[in-house]
Parts: sequence; structure tokens; C-alpha cells
Amino acid sequence: MPLTVEAIGAEAQPLCMLDDFAPRPDALRAVAAAAEFEAAKHHYPGIRGPIPGSYLESQLPIIAAAVRAVFGGSGAVDLIDASFSIVTTPPAALSVAQRLPHCDAFTPDRIALVHYLSPDGGDGTAFYRHRATGFECVTEERRAAYFAALAAEPEPPPAYVAGDTGAFEVVHRAEARYNRALLYRSWNLHSGAIAPDAALSADPLDGRLTVTAFLSMR
Repeated sequence: MPLTVEAIGAEAQPLCMLDDFAPRPDALRAVAAAAEFEAAKHHYPGIRGPIPGSYLESQLPIIAAAVRAVFGGSGAVDLIDASFSIVTTPPAALSVAQRLPHCDAFTPDRIALVHYLSPDGGDGTAFYRHRATGFECVTEERRAAYFAALAAEPEPPPAYVAGDTGAFEVVHRAEARYNRALLYRSWNLHSGAIAPDAALSADPLDGRLTVTAFLSMR
């Protein structure tokens, strides 16, 4: 499958893109259509459902090889969590954390995966720089300074962050394409680039269906 590596912003963190990622993406959509979804945890603005075991059997070795090639490390790549995910939360119901770019971990060994499964592509993923600190990724060393600066800023309006704001600047965009997977370090400030007019359907065959996963490399 085609593998492309791009650099994110001035800090040049790697972004790995794998096109034609899964051998049968339409079958994955059919599985998602029959899955039971529930409200997501950890600030994800929508719902999540279980992925089939066959997905990990076929795709985890590919993910591990790409992680080693792009992000380094020679040991095992361990799965922390993986699920079908659909963005469904109306803008007015977003928590403050959901209105901002975020990071999912603060150490270089944590890797995030997003696998787009909407045939029309849909909304992609944007990466950000925090204007006040200049940070594009939040490491353990930067963590206290970043959250202190964030706490001093005005509360964002009830909307998805999909472009530049007073507090954040977009430094890179990854286009959503059917059956494309992204891999990036979890410490990058990022957000789904959810359009203001997005339908936010909970139907797996109509909404912004992805597989999202978190991994740890050794």
C-alpha cells in the first residue's frame, strides 16, 4: 500500500499516511452498521463501537511495521485501545475540552491511528500550534506551562475547531480519503476538522465513520 510521510509544522513531527489501508473497507462498514455503539469516553465528541478481531489480526502487523519505520523503535508495538468512532455531538453540547485542539499523551512512545471509512472522504484531521506558547506538541516537560497558558485564555465558543482561532493556528491538514489511515504521535495538538455544516449522523453508513486506535511502541 502507498505510504507517505509528511512533516507537521515547524516542529516537523512525522505524519504517516497509508492509503488503501484495509483489504475490504466495504466489509468493515457493514460490520460497523451492525455494531452496538455507545457514548465515547475521554472527551471524544461522539460514539464508539467494537471493531472485529479480524481487523487487528490483519492490520496490526502493518501498523507496527509503519510505526517502526517512521517513528523509530525496534521492539513490540502494543495496542492500547481501538474502536469504530463516529462524531455525533452537536456544537452546542460540546464541553470546553471538545472545542479545542488536544493531545492524547505526553510521551514519544504513544502513537495514534485514525482510519477513515466514509466513502465520500468527509472531514479530515488538522494539527495546530498554540499561539501563546508556540507549542505544536505537548511533552511532559511542556505540559504544566501549556495548561497554565490555556487556563488563562478566554473560553472558546460552542463550536468545533476547524481552522485558525485567536488561540490556535493550523500548521498542517490531513485530507480524509476513503480507506486512508493516519499515524502520528499522540502528543501533537490536533482535532478532527469538523465542518460547521457537518450532519453529525450517528448512522455508521452516513456519519463520519473511522477506526481510532492508540498504540505504544518500545
